[in-house]
Amino acid sequence: MDTGVRVVGSGQVSTAPDVLRVSLSVEHVAADVATAVAQVGERSDAAIAALREQGVGSSELATTTVNVYQEYREPGTAAAYRASHSITVTTKDLTGFGRLLAAAVDAVGNSLGLQGLQFDVEDKEPLLVRARELAFRQARAKAGELAALAGYSLGSVTSISETYGHTPLRETLQSAKSFDSAINIVPGDHTVEVSLEVQFSWA
Repeated sequence: MDTGVRVVGSGQVSTAPDVLRVSLSVEHVAADVATAVAQVGERSDAAIAALREQGVGSSELATTTVNVYQEYREPGTAAAYRASHSITVTTKDLTGFGRLLAAAVDAVGNSLGLQGLQFDVEDKEPLLVRARELAFRQARAKAGELAALAGYSLGSVTSISETYGHTPLRETLQSAKSFDSAINIVPGDHTVEVSLEVQFSWA
């Protein structure tokens, strides 16, 4: 049986984001699969071309999902098939959301959906390093306090385990028709949190 004290320390570090990710979708409903897929393909190409005209590079565009399925209809009604193509735009231009959205809407109109947007930090490693330092300091302070209360002296570290999380600002918007495409968005801080479970022996 291990002797000593096991504690959990946490450290949080926040910083301004430097990346914006926008998730867009293009959808079309048709009476047959072939038409639905063809229309989505054409409109997706139009949306991508419009985004590229706004300075979005090929490396900043990525397909996330492609779906084709039969929609549920009441018995006796004609069958319908929905095709969709979801695209994620990753950009360092944190103020360009309205411009990009407006360009995509102009290209494909009501076929466009906005699934959400997210601010993030491209290089999290410096944040993680600082958060680990803070977490370990807290863990050591807790362990020292508990050791003193128990009448022991704190010894060496015998094990460490880590968990990590981050909380970027995320907005979810369901339809491109439901808001002004010139909307101003304000990025909040991106927070990285590290928790360390540390086992100390008695001296």
